[in-house]
Amino acid sequence: MENTERSPKPDDEALHLRVRQIRFEGKGINSYELVDPSGANLPPFDAGSHIDIHLGDGLIRQYSLCNSPADTKRYVIAVLKDEKGRGGSKAVHEKLRVQDIVRVSRPRNHFPLATDAGKVILLAGGIGVTPLKSMAHALEAQGVDYALHYCARDADCTAFGNELAALAASGHVHYHFDGGSAQGRLDIGRLLTRPSHGEHVYYCGPAGFMQACAEATRHWPKGSVHFEHFKAPEKPPVSQPLRDGRLPGAAPDSFEVVLAKSGRIVPVDQGQSIADALNEAGAPVPTSCCAGLCATCKVRYLDGEVDHRDFILSDDERADHLTVCVSRAKSARLVLDL
Repeated sequence: MENTERSPKPDDEALHLRVRQIRFEGKGINSYELVDPSGANLPPFDAGSHIDIHLGDGLIRQYSLCNSPADTKRYVIAVLKDEKGRGGSKAVHEKLRVQDIVRVSRPRNHFPLATDAGKVILLAGGIGVTPLKSMAHALEAQGVDYALHYCARDADCTAFGNELAALAASGHVHYHFDGGSAQGRLDIGRLLTRPSHGEHVYYCGPAGFMQACAEATRHWPKGSVHFEHFKAPEKPPVSQPLRDGRLPGAAPDSFEVVLAKSGRIVPVDQGQSIADALNEAGAPVPTSCCAGLCATCKVRYLDGEVDHRDFILSDDERADHLTVCVSRAKSARLVLDL
């Protein structure tokens, strides 16, 4: 997973790690092993966690940790070089070298494994395998029944062949190569037709893959489906009648946020995020993806009606929290617990 950060974490929370190894993993894919320069243990992480990589000149990207959580002395990420991307993956491929010291955040996890799962299905589309590989290691260690379905164009486009080979030999990893043809793709709907009691599904991949997984799991029980986006999905156009030039229930062009602890009022202009308004007012909230994908900027609200535009918070969380990077107000004022 890769995202963009605009407000870095404080320096005292950052790690400075050495790039010990860079490995070619597949077409356009390199893995990067990061260790403490003194050989000390690294802060622990759970499967599904990610870290922020600081690449200089204000460029910061998030990548999922793909090694086993049992590893205490290294973090491993894998990066697919995207020539049409926003520059993060190219910077990693072109700037990072073995022995470099790189600033890295402590691990954060918004894509955790359920602790009560009796069976787990992991669905990976391309480089979306990175968080799911870490999950496979954890599930293997825990003795939980699982299957990892790895979808790619061909074998050359897959990563971690040697590490996944043992799991594939034991029947836990299944490769699906479509050769670029829709006819050759995994029938996700058929795979997920009948969820069993205690079964959970996790998926991560490109937009089309994510949509196919979402459609195939609509009938699954609440709380049994988990996913992580690379980037915010495009919202379909809405064809509703306009009311006073705006859609019914649409957020106002501008509104106010009230900082409950000080009583301060901060205006939020049209086209401006709450996060940007708070930053300009000298009351910044840490942000990360700035797309509603990571919950780094999750803030409790005490009053007002929220136009939630994130892709990470649960319905229960949305009852009293919002993400200030993308969410707006449906009311004229929001009161934040800040």
